[in-house]
This record gives sequence, structure tokens and C-alpha cells, in this order.
Amino acid sequence: MDIALLGIGKIAVDQHVPAIRDSADWDLAATVSRNGSVDGVPAYTDFWQMLEERPEIRVVSLCMPPVPRFDYARKAILAGRHVMLEKPPGATLSECHALEALAREHRVSLYATWHSRQADKVPAAKAWLADKTLKRLRIDWREDVRQWHPGQDWVFEAGGLGVFDPGINALSILTQILPVPVHLTRAELNFPANRETPIAAECTFCHPEGAEVSMVLDWLEPGEPVWTITAETDQGTMVLENGGGTLTVDGQTDESLPGLTGEYPRLYAQMADLVHRGGIDMDLSPLRHVADAFLLGRRVTAPAFDW
Repeated sequence: MDIALLGIGKIAVDQHVPAIRDSADWDLAATVSRNGSVDGVPAYTDFWQMLEERPEIRVVSLCMPPVPRFDYARKAILAGRHVMLEKPPGATLSECHALEALAREHRVSLYATWHSRQADKVPAAKAWLADKTLKRLRIDWREDVRQWHPGQDWVFEAGGLGVFDPGINALSILTQILPVPVHLTRAELNFPANRETPIAAECTFCHPEGAEVSMVLDWLEPGEPVWTITAETDQGTMVLENGGGTLTVDGQTDESLPGLTGEYPRLYAQMADLVHRGGIDMDLSPLRHVADAFLLGRRVTAPAFDW
């Protein structure tokens, strides 16, 4: 199937373009971006022009920041295109619900992707926790924003999520592997004095069976990133590291399930399946936790941040 990629930035170049090119399901037929392009692929700067000139392209994948994404997704759906959304699926929950309703009305597929759920050991972690009694779970998600979003001021602008941009990856795993849902009860958000979104956060969640669930996010971590979820249960301790790429149980590496083919290739395989069967997948639970953190969180002013 032909697909158009919108927003040719770092994540598109690093992840989306290789996944599409290596897939038997997709042909990258066009790009739409103010500045970026992909060698050998027709490039547009005007989305309406692409929609009008390329009616054979029935699927679009949106990789631009969340704030402008709604208008592009809405235009695509109204034009009868199937839409794939990079995480987070939108800047607000309400606009995500609006897109889902519109997609159902126009009978097109819509996919809110969560790439970290496709990490190699997430299925194994979910399977291991399924029959355990959870006592304590801690998310420790720390990285250097200067490494992962160099000079990208939009992440610190309203709607850019700040440290919850990587933190929502952890929440997407959490909501996938826990056998019961949790909800946020407390948050402390550290906002740089000169920025509109937080650079660090601490969150606490309520577990229906009384387990302690917490999360620490930090965007000023020097060196290698720390992307770890530790779960203590009545039958041992599980540690999911490297963003879901490594799983150990009581110190023993778990190799019971084979590695997957990669996060983004799996996302595009799932999008192909949704289009073929006319499906919609709009799980918003990770974004709901982020929204709750902004609603409930106590704001703390942190030192100014500059690149």
C-alpha cells in the first residue's frame, strides 16, 4: 500500500522511514514537511496539495509534534484517508476522542501508536505478572533531553509534554503489562523557570489491591539513559530495563520469548492489519495518566533550562 509520511524530523528519519522501507506492506509514496524530505520520494510542503494530487495514497502517518497534529489528522480523515498517529496521539484527550468519532463516521482506520509497547520483552513481562500479586512497582525513566531532542524547543512549549514525552513511553508499558488498571493520586512537576512544560516529575498511583506504584522522570540525566520498571511480587522481583528490551526475574535473564522484529516495524504491520480489516485502535490510557498529572500535580519552579 502507498503511504505518506508527514513531519520529516528526527523520529521520522530514525524510525519511520526505515520501518516503511523494510516492510512488504508499504511503499513510501510521498512526504509532507516544511523542511525535511526523503531521498527519492516526492516531497510536498502543502498537505492539501498532496491529498488532491495523490488520491491513490490512502494512508498517512503523522510524525509532527502533537499540538498541530489534530488539524492534519482531521483533514486526512475528512478526505477519506486512514491515519496513523505517532505518540502521543494528540495534545489533549478531547481532540483524540473527536478524531476517533470522526474516523468512525467516515469509516476509516485510526491508530494511536505506542512504540514502547512493541519492545522485545514487554509481552514476557505482561505474561509473568499475570498470575502474581504485586507488592511494589517503580518506574525510573531518566535521560538527557539534549541527546534525544537537541534544540527542539517544542518539547518545552505548552502541549509538548516536557519530560512526559519520554515518560509516556513508560506509562504505555505500565498500562500494557499490569493485569489491573491504576490511577494517579499525586504528582510533583518541576518546571524550569523559563519553560512551559516540566523537566522532571514524581508521581504516585493507586493500585486496587494496595500495591505501591510510583514513577520518577528526569530529563537531565547525564550519560546513558535509564528506562527501568521494577516490580516486586509475592513470587519474586521482575526488572524490565532498556525501555522494555531486557527482562530479568530474580536476577536471571528471561529468554523464554523470542525477541520481536523491532518497535516500529511491528507498528506498521499492525497498521496494515487495521487498514485491511477496517479497524480502529485508540487506547488513550497512557495519555490519560499524563493529563491527570497535569491536573493534579503540584508545580515546583526549577532552574532555567537552555540548550
